[in-house]
Amino acid sequence: MSSHNDNNDEHTSHGELAPADDPFADPGLPPHEHRRQDIDERAAKRSERTVALLFVVSILATIGFIASYVAIPIDQIVYIWPFGHVSGLNFALGLTLGLALFCIGAGAVHWARTLMSDEEMADDRHPIEATPEVRAQVFEDFRQGAAESQFGRRKLVRNTMFGALALVPLSGVVLLRDLGPLPGDKLRHTRWREGSLIINESTQQPLRPEDIPVGALVQAMPEGLDPHDHDFQVEIAKAAVMLVRLEPEDIKDRQSADWGHEGILCYSKICTHIGCPATLYEQQTHHALCPCHQSTFDLADGARVIFGPAGHPLPQLRITVNEDGYLAALGDFEEPPGPSFWERG
Repeated sequence: MSSHNDNNDEHTSHGELAPADDPFADPGLPPHEHRRQDIDERAAKRSERTVALLFVVSILATIGFIASYVAIPIDQIVYIWPFGHVSGLNFALGLTLGLALFCIGAGAVHWARTLMSDEEMADDRHPIEATPEVRAQVFEDFRQGAAESQFGRRKLVRNTMFGALALVPLSGVVLLRDLGPLPGDKLRHTRWREGSLIINESTQQPLRPEDIPVGALVQAMPEGLDPHDHDFQVEIAKAAVMLVRLEPEDIKDRQSADWGHEGILCYSKICTHIGCPATLYEQQTHHALCPCHQSTFDLADGARVIFGPAGHPLPQLRITVNEDGYLAALGDFEEPPGPSFWERG
């Protein structure tokens, strides 16, 4: 009985198992098993061609993305099972861009799993500060990794990868077009032409000088604009004007008086700050006020800015009276109407 108790005391303490000599012993790594590509160059070549094919497909998909963006109309609807009726442009863009990105990722993964070295290596933890020996070892490891990746040897993989990575960013560059069409010189031209009749915006009738008494302000537009046209809002946003009649002696700017007719001056009514209608008229001061940010223009002095954030005067339209006695334009504005924009100057 005593012998039995002594034997238990050697292995347990208060009913617990005795600890092993080293409970945290390094279990080690399993022996490295070579892949088929490591021992068969023909298998490695097949993997190389597979990776290259994925990268080439990515290149072609990127080209397809750009071609789809240019060639497919934005309003084209197509039927695609099982999605039903969808936008042809959106479907083509999503399909080609998704394929391009997937093939780059799949090619990189297949390259790493079949051609790059997969041998696991254990290394001891080291201090944060690198010694010269460690730095040398890092560079040596880098060189070794570059060699094991076969980046220099597998030129087909390397070159096709460069091609795929170089073309994919073009998808984002092409999408910059969606910021909007370039304005070109469209902002510098309106519907006003030489001889265009000036139409009262309220009555839709051409104006005579006697229709505008001294101190009055009339909002107008060029003839030919129909409020029911699909582009009416676009055109009126550039061509809307206001006519004001002053006593000729009250006009301070000589050019402004010459461009008018018997004290009738015609200015763009689009504020040069952010495009609100600056048509709140103060008869005694001849000032036009924009209600949005209180930019104030002196219509008796070339519509120059006397207060507020507007950057330049309201453009003036040269006017005359035609042979039928109606007010008409002598041409388009000399400068773009509306807010300042990047092309100005």
